[in-house]
Amino acid sequence: MEKPMQLLNDDQMRQFITEGYLLLKTDFSPQFHQSLLERLSEVYRTEGNPGNNLLPRIRELQKVFEHPVVTGALTSVLGPGYMMHSHRHGHYNNSPKPGGWHKDSYWGYHKMRNHRPWWAMIMYFPQDTPVELGPTGVMPGTQNYDTRTFAADDSDGEVTAAGQAGTFVLIHYDIWHRSTSNLLGKERFMLKFEFMRTQAPAEPSWDNREALWITPSSFSTPVYRHEAMWTDAWNWLSGRSDDGLTAASGGTAEEIAGLLEELRSEEAERRVDAADRLGMLGAATASYGAVAAMERALEDSFEPVALNAAYGLARMGEEGSEALLRALKHGSVPVSRKAGYGLSAAGHGVVRELTEAVGSEREETIVHAAFALGEQPCAASSADVVSALAGLLSHASVKVRQAAVDALGSAGAYRSGYESGSESVEALAHALQDDDTQVRFMAGLSLAKWGEQAEDAVPSLVEALDDDNRYVRAHAADALYYIGTAKAQDALLRFLRVSRWCPTTTPASTFYP
Repeated sequence: MEKPMQLLNDDQMRQFITEGYLLLKTDFSPQFHQSLLERLSEVYRTEGNPGNNLLPRIRELQKVFEHPVVTGALTSVLGPGYMMHSHRHGHYNNSPKPGGWHKDSYWGYHKMRNHRPWWAMIMYFPQDTPVELGPTGVMPGTQNYDTRTFAADDSDGEVTAAGQAGTFVLIHYDIWHRSTSNLLGKERFMLKFEFMRTQAPAEPSWDNREALWITPSSFSTPVYRHEAMWTDAWNWLSGRSDDGLTAASGGTAEEIAGLLEELRSEEAERRVDAADRLGMLGAATASYGAVAAMERALEDSFEPVALNAAYGLARMGEEGSEALLRALKHGSVPVSRKAGYGLSAAGHGVVRELTEAVGSEREETIVHAAFALGEQPCAASSADVVSALAGLLSHASVKVRQAAVDALGSAGAYRSGYESGSESVEALAHALQDDDTQVRFMAGLSLAKWGEQAEDAVPSLVEALDDDNRYVRAHAADALYYIGTAKAQDALLRFLRVSRWCPTTTPASTFYP
């Protein structure tokens, strides 16, 4: 009898939102993991790293991703219908030298990173992995920082994925992480798989009991506070619009004045807290000059302050939105980008101005405006928004075309406006022929988010199955799967029959037994 998924509870979801990771464990037998390790060792020793072919080469791994703890965790964070990405990698580490801190690229490519959970990663450890064997280390709370906010490589805040065989760390895709020192010199495998949301949340997909956001009473390690950003993520994951949830929540004149003074402190942590608290107080602070102060804080050299300013301005009503729209055109790319994040949380009241902004002559303004439009639930149902984004696919800038394809996919994930779907699908199908590889493979991912509404793109997706790039081919196949109509399934099965890959066919055994 198949076991039901083990969904995350509210406390676990709060930890994932605030700290960007969860340590979890499957309950496979020691014999399962021993067999898996033997297969991994043999393949790596005789054939080398199988790279993206890791899953078909080591068939037993599929059981890991069918385990109720794994499916429950991924469903909780990414919703039903999540996609396993075609890039996967088995990391082998026997080095006493730790790896460098980094955020992963998107399988070698780059895009504007999502703060809301559209992407996640699992790092699975098939052997007992004590600290001395070099487990992955993560820096809690750093998932939404483009910059590194900690100085020492060996920071007290680092959390490792040490544990028994079957331990895995579920991370927000963009958290800062590294490999730690393997002091034992023995084999250490870490199996990394990536996952993507295909549907925007309509309701909580975890074991949800509390409707409103509650900040955890404690953290695994000290993190900077981002109450407004965390609240936005919780509400979005719950399928609730922020409209009506950003009303002023009081605050005395003395308190607001004190926070404005703190916002000018030389101590970064005090500025972080002041910006966050002002944002949570909302529009009530506007008459005290908070909007202007927060707009200036978007330029703060310490990124957590600027992030709190962006999400805080999104809660400050029309004046806050106007400040973010001005910042969208700022000459500093980081400031403009922060404005894009803030505008993504500012509600449908900014959609008209964002639609106008994608007509800007400045590349960064267009990219960040397109990102914010894609995060708006009403985007797919607005013919003006869809037309504006589709029009960007003929733009001379590759970065603009990449952003437009991504935004059209995000719009499709809301499945809220099928009357505009035909124009989106037509534009994305055309993008499968773009000169730029990333535009082409992002078009496939975006069509997957439109589901059966993208059936008209099937002929273009079939052509893309012959593309020279592995990710264009893979994403086209994934799109056919998620479209799911008889026409799409027939095309996908024809492709899979021809491209069937046999895990027991190796240079040592080419055809028999």
